[in-house]
Amino acid sequence: MTRNNPSRSAGKSGKSGKSAKPGQVARPRWGAKPSRPAATDREGYTAQTAPVVPAEPKPRAAQDRPARAESAASGKSAPRKQAVRPPKALRTVKPARAERAPKAPSGDPLVGERYEVEVGPVAHGGGHCVARHEGRVLFVRHALPGERVIARVTEGTTTSRFLRADAVEILDAAKERIPAPCPFSGPGRCGGCDWQHVTPGGQRKLKAQVLTEQLAKLAHLTPEEAGWDGSVEPVGGKLPAGEVPAWRSRVQYAVDPATGKAGLRRHRSHDVEPIDRCLIAAPGVAELGIEARDWSGVESIEAIAATGSSDRQVVLTPRAGAQLPLVELDRPVSITRIDDQGNVHRVHGRTFVRERAAGRTWRVSNGGFWQIHPEAPDTLVEAVLGGLDPQWGEMALDLYCGVGLFAGALADRVGEDGAVLGIESSKQAVIDARHNLAAVDNVRIECDKVESLLPRTGITSTDLIVLDPPRAGAGRETVAHLVGLEARRIAYVACDPAALARDLAFFREGGYRPVSLRAFDLFPMTHHFECVAILEPVAE
Repeated sequence: MTRNNPSRSAGKSGKSGKSAKPGQVARPRWGAKPSRPAATDREGYTAQTAPVVPAEPKPRAAQDRPARAESAASGKSAPRKQAVRPPKALRTVKPARAERAPKAPSGDPLVGERYEVEVGPVAHGGGHCVARHEGRVLFVRHALPGERVIARVTEGTTTSRFLRADAVEILDAAKERIPAPCPFSGPGRCGGCDWQHVTPGGQRKLKAQVLTEQLAKLAHLTPEEAGWDGSVEPVGGKLPAGEVPAWRSRVQYAVDPATGKAGLRRHRSHDVEPIDRCLIAAPGVAELGIEARDWSGVESIEAIAATGSSDRQVVLTPRAGAQLPLVELDRPVSITRIDDQGNVHRVHGRTFVRERAAGRTWRVSNGGFWQIHPEAPDTLVEAVLGGLDPQWGEMALDLYCGVGLFAGALADRVGEDGAVLGIESSKQAVIDARHNLAAVDNVRIECDKVESLLPRTGITSTDLIVLDPPRAGAGRETVAHLVGLEARRIAYVACDPAALARDLAFFREGGYRPVSLRAFDLFPMTHHFECVAILEPVAE
């Protein structure tokens, strides 16, 4: 009997007399009320908690004054009125604020000016390094720490606190510099890749430096205190020198309105860099031939190549008032379009792709969120489960659960005596998650924002927590609620090192410390990477 298997007596005692609906917990144990949370509107009110809506818009003080006077005379408190909230169709909508014209920058423009600078350390975000010229900070792209370069200013004026620039001439090169394999990379060109000019090992060192700096600055932790060995782990096999990994299974193209050609955005610009191929695009994306077609009338194209299936999908956003063109690509593909209200419509084929990871097939609809590196889902699930070490019968929360990847993996490990609750704010992702885990009886998926729903569930404690928040992180309020659940272990999956470090500081205030931290190079050629931190309560 392994440590994650039930004892022989656990099977009978662990079964409930009633079976749950697919996708719901059969016998949750978090609190005295295992029922699903009441339906709420956008403001978080239920039918029982809707506030009073007066018939006429009188000042509140004026409304309360007669009742207060009467209650004062009688010595009794006035009863509170109960009113029904009007239907949505009858509610008044506040007019949107008029958009303000962007404020023109003060000072004389410096765009185009060239400065010779010594390049300092790498900075977080944007793939740039820090340099100084006459006391002013420059954020320089296409440079490396320790280099001496000619930097051409791309943004800023004489009164700006800092300037943005590109390294357009390398005077003293770093040993990690290589010729960029991509012909569309470089100053003023495609903004998709930050470090085409850096060796793969050099890229991982830069990412490690960023994480080290953010941990020290925002979490006040050294790598040793965070349980991190200081490395960013490569993912995928080793490639021959000069070859670029084709890892990106989802590529967002922009369309040049003048030519109708698909390309990629330039850095910090709406301008389109026309390309004939993206080197980091996965083979399933490249074989569609997006770059060779005329896309007049289309604003953007998302091309998706599923991992573990032959599914291909193209999501089109037409330009306002334009007619969707007839789409013929080099491979069979499903096509959907997004209207000007953000609604998704099927044009041809399925509205979803089937991904394969963690021993299951996952439906992901309408270009919904899924890790874009083919090996990312399995890599992250392995790191999360290895850090949490789930035990049979434990209770777990999967927050920001998407289509249910971590919830499904946890459900397998905690078994029929355990339970998993997933929370996700995207309605379509919740639909997919419930479909994906319909046969798993010990999982329940709820749709709402984590910070709104979690306090209403009645859950007062749990054994394990997984959270994979958006780039901004979970935030102080959510972290404070999580530490109050007294979980044995917490797994934090982060795509932004600064947000991770900030939240680690909040967890530290609540009595949790990281016991391990791993970083993965899941976005080669860019400044992005993924982290998994495992936290435990500090021993008293």
